[in-house]
Amino acid sequence: MKRLAIAAGIFWAGALSAQPELTVYTYESFFTEWGPGPRIKAAFEDQCDCRLNLLGIGDGATFLARLRLEGTRNRADVVLGLDTNQIATARETGLFAPSGVEADYDLPVPWDDPLFVPYDWSLFAFVHRKETLAPGSFRELADSDLKIIIQDPRSSTPGLGLLLWVRDAYGDEAPGIWKGLADNIVTVTPGWSESYGLFLDGESDMVLSWTTSPAYHRIAEDDDSIEAALFSEGNYAQIEVAARLKNSREPELAQEFLQFLLSDKAQAAFMTGNWMYPAVLPPGGLAEGFDPPPAPEKVLLLDPERAAALRDEALAEWLDALSR
Repeated sequence: MKRLAIAAGIFWAGALSAQPELTVYTYESFFTEWGPGPRIKAAFEDQCDCRLNLLGIGDGATFLARLRLEGTRNRADVVLGLDTNQIATARETGLFAPSGVEADYDLPVPWDDPLFVPYDWSLFAFVHRKETLAPGSFRELADSDLKIIIQDPRSSTPGLGLLLWVRDAYGDEAPGIWKGLADNIVTVTPGWSESYGLFLDGESDMVLSWTTSPAYHRIAEDDDSIEAALFSEGNYAQIEVAARLKNSREPELAQEFLQFLLSDKAQAAFMTGNWMYPAVLPPGGLAEGFDPPPAPEKVLLLDPERAAALRDEALAEWLDALSR
């Protein structure tokens, strides 16, 4: 009997080890208990009869740098959490394979990229409490005494988005905008979580976040005291994307996962886990508590190649203004 039990144990261990595993590089907040990761992991594992291994590696900027360093030695099958400001740089690595995904997207811009699959989006905004008299533009913010917290563009996708937002809205006048904003900035954090926590603790009047951030407080906390400022210049969009790696050991499973990200279950999880707009609107529409997206004419977004071309110049302008 003991030998039978041992044999059975070996059989089941072999069966478990034979289960395919998909490894996804993503940002750390993705698989926190309040993020979308746990729901997406459970739903996809039910569908695929596989193991979904989520590796949190800082922010999108961090794991793009890691991918470039590792090259074809990386362990990832899929990368989830880059955005349109990074995909030109990501494409240049030659590490990514065509997604094979088709969808009828609900995005503020047309989408036909063969490699990168958008799964959610929102607009960057400065979030504040209702009692704060919010500015209506970057110039008004710079002229005010309001204190703001932002994220470092070298390590954070929102931080990079802010640089390109100012550059897209003001062009060659961007250095002057940063010069005016310098004394409004309380601190610059490596990532979004730290900055938003400081804002909630009362360390600033406003924080760089998204127009959809108030939906979290309304839905999860029954708190209607947080708002997002819409600027007359327009607010800059962030479209988050996923892609599969050429050297994936599970290419068909990776493609299945990318398609799954656009399913109703996954899109609902992104909406009330990432607190972003869905890339493909589920049949039930937006969750109650979400404001509808602003009019398209108020949405700013540089195409990926232009964003990549402007990045270093915009970063230099920002560093120069904050070092004075």
